[in-house]
Amino acid sequence: MVHRDKPVALVTGATGAIGQAIARQLAAKKYQVVLACRSEPKAQAAVEAIKKVTGNLQVRYELVDVSRKASVEALAARWRGPLDVLINNAAVTPRQREETPEGIELQFATNVLGYFWMVEAFRPALEQAAPARVVLVASYWAGDLDLSDLEFKRRRYNNNQAYRQSKQANRMLAVAWAERLRPPGIAVNACHPGDVSSKLSNNLGFGGSESPDEGAKTPVWLAAEPAGQQRTGQYFARRQEVTCQFASNTDAIEQLYHICSSY
Repeated sequence: MVHRDKPVALVTGATGAIGQAIARQLAAKKYQVVLACRSEPKAQAAVEAIKKVTGNLQVRYELVDVSRKASVEALAARWRGPLDVLINNAAVTPRQREETPEGIELQFATNVLGYFWMVEAFRPALEQAAPARVVLVASYWAGDLDLSDLEFKRRRYNNNQAYRQSKQANRMLAVAWAERLRPPGIAVNACHPGDVSSKLSNNLGFGGSESPDEGAKTPVWLAAEPAGQQRTGQYFARRQEVTCQFASNTDAIEQLYHICSSY
Protein backbone atom coordinates (compact mmCIF):
# COMPACT_ATOMS: atom_id res chain seq x y z
CA MET A 1 0.00 0.00 0.00
CA VAL A 2 1.34 3.42 -0.97
CA HIS A 3 0.92 6.07 1.75
CA ARG A 4 1.07 9.67 0.58
CA ASP A 5 0.01 12.93 2.13
CA LYS A 6 -1.95 14.15 -0.88
CA PRO A 7 -3.41 12.40 -3.94
CA VAL A 8 -1.79 13.24 -7.28
CA ALA A 9 -3.76 14.53 -10.27
CA LEU A 10 -2.46 15.03 -13.82
CA VAL A 11 -4.46 17.38 -16.07
CA THR A 12 -3.88 17.71 -19.83
CA GLY A 13 -4.70 20.93 -21.66
CA ALA A 14 -4.20 22.68 -18.34
CA THR A 15 -3.54 26.18 -19.67
CA GLY A 16 -6.90 26.35 -21.49
CA ALA A 17 -10.02 27.88 -19.97
CA ILE A 18 -11.54 24.71 -18.52
CA GLY A 19 -8.25 22.90 -17.96
CA GLN A 20 -6.81 25.62 -15.78
CA ALA A 21 -10.05 25.83 -13.79
CA ILE A 22 -9.94 22.06 -13.24
CA ALA A 23 -6.33 22.25 -12.04
CA ARG A 24 -7.09 25.19 -9.74
CA GLN A 25 -10.14 23.52 -8.18
CA LEU A 26 -8.18 20.33 -7.52
CA ALA A 27 -5.35 22.34 -5.99
CA ALA A 28 -7.90 24.02 -3.74
CA LYS A 29 -8.95 20.53 -2.62
CA LYS A 30 -5.30 19.90 -1.61
CA TYR A 31 -4.37 17.59 -4.46
CA GLN A 32 -0.83 17.54 -5.77
CA VAL A 33 -1.55 18.84 -9.27
CA VAL A 34 0.58 18.39 -12.35
CA LEU A 35 -0.35 20.52 -15.37
CA ALA A 36 0.49 18.78 -18.67
CA CYS A 37 1.09 21.57 -21.19
CA ARG A 38 2.65 22.31 -24.58
CA SER A 39 3.77 25.89 -23.87
CA GLU A 40 6.30 26.44 -21.10
CA PRO A 41 5.55 30.18 -20.64
CA LYS A 42 1.81 29.47 -20.36
CA ALA A 43 2.50 26.55 -18.02
CA GLN A 44 4.69 28.66 -15.73
CA ALA A 45 2.08 31.41 -15.59
CA ALA A 46 -0.73 28.95 -14.84
CA VAL A 47 1.23 27.22 -12.06
CA GLU A 48 2.08 30.53 -10.38
CA ALA A 49 -1.51 31.75 -10.64
CA ILE A 50 -2.88 28.53 -9.12
CA LYS A 51 -0.35 28.58 -6.27
CA LYS A 52 -1.18 32.21 -5.51
CA VAL A 53 -4.95 31.70 -5.45
CA THR A 54 -5.03 28.36 -3.59
CA GLY A 55 -1.96 28.57 -1.37
CA ASN A 56 -1.13 25.02 -2.48
CA LEU A 57 2.57 24.89 -3.35
CA GLN A 58 2.39 21.32 -4.60
CA VAL A 59 1.51 22.41 -8.13
CA ARG A 60 3.92 21.93 -11.02
CA TYR A 61 3.94 21.38 -14.77
CA GLU A 62 5.27 18.90 -17.30
CA LEU A 63 5.75 19.67 -20.97
CA VAL A 64 4.05 17.32 -23.42
CA ASP A 65 2.40 17.42 -26.83
CA VAL A 66 -0.41 14.88 -26.52
CA SER A 67 -0.87 14.79 -30.31
CA ARG A 68 2.48 12.99 -30.56
CA LYS A 69 2.84 9.49 -29.17
CA ALA A 70 6.58 9.82 -28.53
CA SER A 71 5.99 12.93 -26.41
CA VAL A 72 3.34 11.17 -24.31
CA GLU A 73 5.54 8.11 -23.83
CA ALA A 74 8.48 10.33 -22.82
CA LEU A 75 6.32 11.99 -20.16
CA ALA A 76 5.22 8.61 -18.81
CA ALA A 77 8.83 7.37 -18.81
CA ARG A 78 10.01 10.26 -16.62
CA TRP A 79 7.01 10.06 -14.30
CA ARG A 80 7.84 8.85 -10.81
CA GLY A 81 5.38 7.37 -8.35
CA PRO A 82 1.66 6.62 -8.45
CA LEU A 83 -1.04 8.66 -10.18
CA ASP A 84 -4.44 8.88 -8.49
CA VAL A 85 -6.32 10.86 -11.14
CA LEU A 86 -5.73 11.41 -14.86
CA ILE A 87 -7.94 14.07 -16.42
CA ASN A 88 -7.78 14.05 -20.21
CA ASN A 89 -8.93 17.49 -21.25
CA ALA A 90 -6.62 18.69 -24.06
CA ALA A 91 -8.40 19.38 -27.35
CA VAL A 92 -8.04 21.46 -30.50
CA THR A 93 -10.47 22.58 -33.20
CA PRO A 94 -8.42 23.93 -36.12
CA ARG A 95 -10.59 25.47 -38.82
CA GLN A 96 -8.51 23.95 -41.61
CA ARG A 97 -7.35 20.35 -41.80
CA GLU A 98 -3.90 20.08 -40.23
CA GLU A 99 -1.59 17.15 -39.63
CA THR A 100 0.97 16.32 -36.96
CA PRO A 101 4.61 15.81 -38.04
CA GLU A 102 3.74 12.09 -38.09
CA GLY A 103 1.02 12.77 -40.68
CA ILE A 104 -2.04 12.24 -38.45
CA GLU A 105 -5.01 14.62 -38.74
CA LEU A 106 -4.62 17.00 -35.80
CA GLN A 107 -8.06 16.79 -34.15
CA PHE A 108 -8.01 12.99 -34.18
CA ALA A 109 -4.40 12.98 -32.94
CA THR A 110 -5.05 15.41 -30.08
CA ASN A 111 -8.64 14.83 -29.03
CA VAL A 112 -8.77 11.05 -29.45
CA LEU A 113 -5.31 9.50 -29.74
CA GLY A 114 -3.98 11.93 -27.13
CA TYR A 115 -6.53 10.57 -24.66
CA PHE A 116 -5.76 7.02 -25.74
CA TRP A 117 -1.99 7.34 -25.48
CA MET A 118 -2.19 9.05 -22.06
CA VAL A 119 -4.37 6.33 -20.56
CA GLU A 120 -2.29 3.50 -22.00
CA ALA A 121 1.05 5.09 -21.04
CA PHE A 122 -0.06 5.90 -17.48
CA ARG A 123 -1.72 2.57 -16.73
CA PRO A 124 1.19 1.43 -14.52
CA ALA A 125 1.12 4.64 -12.45
CA LEU A 126 -2.68 4.45 -12.13
CA GLU A 127 -2.49 0.80 -11.08
CA GLN A 128 0.12 1.73 -8.49
CA ALA A 129 -2.32 4.24 -6.98
CA ALA A 130 -5.45 2.09 -7.27
CA PRO A 131 -8.22 2.73 -6.53
CA ALA A 132 -7.58 5.39 -9.20
CA ARG A 133 -9.61 7.35 -11.72
CA VAL A 134 -9.56 8.55 -15.29
CA VAL A 135 -11.83 11.42 -16.35
CA LEU A 136 -12.36 12.00 -20.06
CA VAL A 137 -13.60 15.51 -20.80
CA ALA A 138 -15.98 14.85 -23.70
CA SER A 139 -19.10 16.77 -24.75
CA TYR A 140 -22.81 16.55 -25.43
CA TRP A 141 -21.76 17.87 -28.87
CA ALA A 142 -20.92 14.40 -30.18
CA GLY A 143 -21.68 12.33 -33.28
CA ASP A 144 -20.62 11.89 -36.92
CA LEU A 145 -18.16 9.09 -36.14
CA ASP A 146 -16.94 7.35 -39.29
CA LEU A 147 -14.66 4.46 -38.38
CA SER A 148 -13.58 4.15 -42.01
CA ASP A 149 -12.48 7.81 -42.23
CA LEU A 150 -11.36 8.96 -38.80
CA GLU A 151 -8.80 11.36 -40.26
CA PHE A 152 -11.04 13.01 -42.90
CA LYS A 153 -9.02 11.67 -45.79
CA ARG A 154 -12.15 10.84 -47.77
CA ARG A 155 -14.67 13.28 -46.33
CA ARG A 156 -14.21 16.99 -46.73
CA TYR A 157 -12.75 18.29 -43.48
CA ASN A 158 -15.13 20.26 -41.29
CA ASN A 159 -13.83 21.24 -37.87
CA ASN A 160 -17.26 21.00 -36.27
CA GLN A 161 -17.83 17.52 -37.64
CA ALA A 162 -14.31 16.45 -36.68
CA TYR A 163 -14.84 17.74 -33.15
CA ARG A 164 -18.19 15.97 -32.77
CA GLN A 165 -16.57 12.76 -33.99
CA SER A 166 -13.73 13.12 -31.47
CA LYS A 167 -16.12 13.64 -28.56
CA GLN A 168 -18.19 10.61 -29.57
CA ALA A 169 -14.95 8.64 -29.63
CA ASN A 170 -14.05 9.84 -26.12
CA ARG A 171 -17.39 8.67 -24.78
CA MET A 172 -17.03 5.28 -26.47
CA LEU A 173 -13.48 4.79 -25.23
CA ALA A 174 -14.67 5.32 -21.65
CA VAL A 175 -16.73 2.16 -22.09
CA ALA A 176 -13.82 0.26 -23.64
CA TRP A 177 -11.46 1.19 -20.82
CA ALA A 178 -13.99 0.60 -18.06
CA GLU A 179 -14.00 -3.12 -18.83
CA ARG A 180 -10.23 -3.34 -19.25
CA LEU A 181 -9.29 -1.30 -16.18
CA ARG A 182 -11.94 -2.50 -13.74
CA PRO A 183 -9.81 -5.44 -12.46
CA PRO A 184 -6.90 -3.29 -11.20
CA GLY A 185 -9.35 -0.81 -9.65
CA ILE A 186 -9.28 2.07 -12.13
CA ALA A 187 -12.59 3.82 -12.82
CA VAL A 188 -13.00 5.56 -16.19
CA ASN A 189 -15.81 8.02 -16.86
CA ALA A 190 -16.57 10.67 -19.49
CA CYS A 191 -18.39 13.95 -19.03
CA HIS A 192 -19.72 17.10 -20.64
CA PRO A 193 -17.93 19.93 -18.83
CA GLY A 194 -20.22 22.87 -19.52
CA ASP A 195 -20.66 25.54 -22.17
CA VAL A 196 -17.64 27.77 -21.72
CA SER A 197 -16.35 30.45 -24.05
CA SER A 198 -12.83 29.43 -25.10
CA LYS A 199 -10.58 29.36 -28.12
CA LEU A 200 -11.88 25.85 -28.77
CA SER A 201 -15.57 26.76 -28.66
CA ASN A 202 -15.01 30.02 -30.55
CA ASN A 203 -13.36 28.07 -33.39
CA LEU A 204 -16.55 26.03 -33.61
CA GLY A 205 -18.71 29.15 -33.70
CA PHE A 206 -19.93 28.93 -30.10
CA GLY A 207 -19.76 31.51 -27.35
CA GLY A 208 -20.51 30.04 -23.97
CA SER A 209 -22.96 30.76 -21.17
CA GLU A 210 -20.92 29.40 -18.25
CA SER A 211 -17.70 30.44 -16.55
CA PRO A 212 -14.61 28.20 -16.71
CA ASP A 213 -15.14 27.40 -13.02
CA GLU A 214 -18.68 26.24 -13.73
CA GLY A 215 -17.40 24.20 -16.66
CA ALA A 216 -14.82 22.51 -14.43
CA LYS A 217 -17.30 21.40 -11.77
CA THR A 218 -18.31 18.06 -13.30
CA PRO A 219 -14.77 16.89 -14.21
CA VAL A 220 -13.56 17.87 -10.72
CA TRP A 221 -16.55 16.13 -9.11
CA LEU A 222 -15.69 12.93 -10.98
CA ALA A 223 -12.05 13.32 -9.99
CA ALA A 224 -12.58 14.01 -6.30
CA GLU A 225 -15.98 12.81 -5.09
CA PRO A 226 -17.05 9.20 -4.36
CA ALA A 227 -19.28 8.89 -7.46
CA GLY A 228 -16.24 9.07 -9.75
CA GLN A 229 -14.84 5.90 -8.18
CA GLN A 230 -18.12 4.07 -7.62
CA ARG A 231 -19.17 4.29 -11.28
CA THR A 232 -17.16 3.35 -14.37
CA GLY A 233 -17.78 3.46 -18.10
CA GLN A 234 -20.48 6.11 -17.67
CA TYR A 235 -21.21 9.56 -19.09
CA PHE A 236 -22.06 12.53 -16.88
CA ALA A 237 -23.36 16.08 -17.31
CA ARG A 238 -24.01 18.60 -14.52
CA ARG A 239 -22.83 16.00 -12.00
CA GLN A 240 -25.59 13.63 -13.08
CA GLU A 241 -25.29 10.32 -14.89
CA VAL A 242 -26.76 10.59 -18.38
CA THR A 243 -27.58 7.72 -20.74
CA CYS A 244 -25.03 7.78 -23.55
CA GLN A 245 -26.47 6.89 -26.94
CA PHE A 246 -23.11 5.51 -28.10
CA ALA A 247 -22.40 3.23 -25.13
CA SER A 248 -24.41 0.23 -26.32
CA ASN A 249 -22.66 -0.20 -29.69
CA THR A 250 -20.09 -2.64 -28.40
CA ASP A 251 -18.86 -3.70 -31.86
CA ALA A 252 -18.06 -0.11 -32.83
CA ILE A 253 -16.47 0.55 -29.43
CA GLU A 254 -14.16 -2.43 -29.80
CA GLN A 255 -13.36 -1.51 -33.38
CA LEU A 256 -12.47 2.04 -32.34
CA TYR A 257 -10.27 0.78 -29.50
CA HIS A 258 -8.34 -1.50 -31.83
CA ILE A 259 -7.93 1.22 -34.46
CA CYS A 260 -6.47 3.53 -31.80
CA SER A 261 -4.18 0.72 -30.67
CA SER A 262 -2.75 0.50 -34.18
CA TYR A 263 -1.32 4.04 -34.14
